[in-house]
Amino acid sequence: MSSQRATAFVPGHVTAFFSAHPADDPVVAGSRGAGVTLTDGVTVRVSAGDDPGSPGTGSRTIDGETGSIGAVDDVLDELDAAAAGVAVETDLPIGAGFGVSGAAALGTALAANAAFDRRRSENELIRIAHAAEVARGTGLGDVVAQARGGVPVRLEPGAPGVGELDGVPATARVEYVTFGELSTEVVLGGDTAALSAAGEAALDRLRADPRLPTLMDAAREFASEADLLVPEVAEAITAVDESPEEPDDPGAAMAMLGRTVFALGTGLSDAGYDPEGCRIDAAGARLVGERGRE
Repeated sequence: MSSQRATAFVPGHVTAFFSAHPADDPVVAGSRGAGVTLTDGVTVRVSAGDDPGSPGTGSRTIDGETGSIGAVDDVLDELDAAAAGVAVETDLPIGAGFGVSGAAALGTALAANAAFDRRRSENELIRIAHAAEVARGTGLGDVVAQARGGVPVRLEPGAPGVGELDGVPATARVEYVTFGELSTEVVLGGDTAALSAAGEAALDRLRADPRLPTLMDAAREFASEADLLVPEVAEAITAVDESPEEPDDPGAAMAMLGRTVFALGTGLSDAGYDPEGCRIDAAGARLVGERGRE
């Protein structure tokens, strides 16, 4: 029996600030805001049949352990590929503000489309993954940002064909430290009026001055005004700000939504932390390697 397999890589995504824009149609719903995509990300392997070294038919694993992500299952249903074996692998912490669920959904869409020869376009696959993520309540803007790569700025909410994206033309080293999880569902399920007002103000500021230092300044102000800043992250931001090593660094900010602090440059290292390090991802979500047929 022949089998096909495909692998996709999707960058992690750290949201600096956002405003929530719910809608009955998950394709239309989403967020406005900005963030950075990371060379640390999520790899998704999809197999259309049993094959040594590939995920078994119908299996779902996360970092080698049996487990599933709701948005991944929804993507497979939409692509008529529920029988796929799916292996999600990442070094990023889950539930800590890195867009892992959105990356898993988008990676599954790209890889399943290739493995099952569904012949969908990139925008169609992004729409499917975005709708699945939004419907599950686990994110609003990660998928479209991860598809683009770089430093995406979400000007209008929604999937391709509805939403609108721009970007900050820059690259940098990124450091991050995670102190634990913060429930996206709980935050997005509550009153988001104050949060969204702060996010709109931050977006206006960045659009007027699309540079990385402005992004970080707006992110810090957003976290405070939206009342999302947690003590461990606040302490780390202050430590980076007071570090004498690189006074011109753009500082640190809180990742939305998670108990995570991220910095551009070497701010966290200079402040005495032991962070993970990577870079801004320039390419966005993509298939990697070759599709196999045996």
